[in-house]
Amino acid sequence: MNSKIIDLSVEIYQKCPTLPNHPPMVLSDYQTHKTIREAEGIKFSCASMYMSMGEHTGTHVDAFSHFDPDPNAKSIDEMPLENFYTEGICLDLSHKPLRSNITIEDLEAALERDELSINPKDTVLLYMAHYDRTYGTNKFLTDFPGLTRKSAEWLGKQGITSFGVEAVSPGTPGKNNFEVHNVCKEMGFTHIEGLINLDQLIGKGRFKFIGLPLKIRGGTGSPIRAVAVFDT
Repeated sequence: MNSKIIDLSVEIYQKCPTLPNHPPMVLSDYQTHKTIREAEGIKFSCASMYMSMGEHTGTHVDAFSHFDPDPNAKSIDEMPLENFYTEGICLDLSHKPLRSNITIEDLEAALERDELSINPKDTVLLYMAHYDRTYGTNKFLTDFPGLTRKSAEWLGKQGITSFGVEAVSPGTPGKNNFEVHNVCKEMGFTHIEGLINLDQLIGKGRFKFIGLPLKIRGGTGSPIRAVAVFDT
């Protein structure tokens, strides 16, 4: 059996988009091939880069400790790897206007349209065409559809492991965003932000979702290399 892998991760680069309450991404040359070294008569060069960024940069997942002040809330290095290697589906919500709310009815209609169902432990990705419509503009960090408390609770009641969005937040900026984070805290699931290429998953049915985080001691989140894997 062969597999087809679809990359769902954004590039990480110097000053890539990040929310103003998170550290900026800094990426620069540290050493280059312009510097020639010599050891025991052999000349050589090597290149490496310096990187400084917050845990919530690019395509990333939130740890439970990000939105839960309980000192016992799990940090990213403590969360089970099984949470990041799951069955997945993707719901088509690309018709929703920017800055609109995703309702329970929207989620149910998307499931029915593509004859999908949510199983316990699934990762549910939400294609909102936000990246397509706003990337490279000043609206990218502010104008996107998002969940509400009620629709996030509905997802949580399905027993999911996590859900994922293209946007930098799971709810529209302000009250909705904070409430969706709180639902994750209260119901024990998390979410992924900064996904791309979700349009390539629409109409394709179920897939294996893989998005392993870095093992950051005490981390409140981590960049991930998110992929969808289809058996062919």
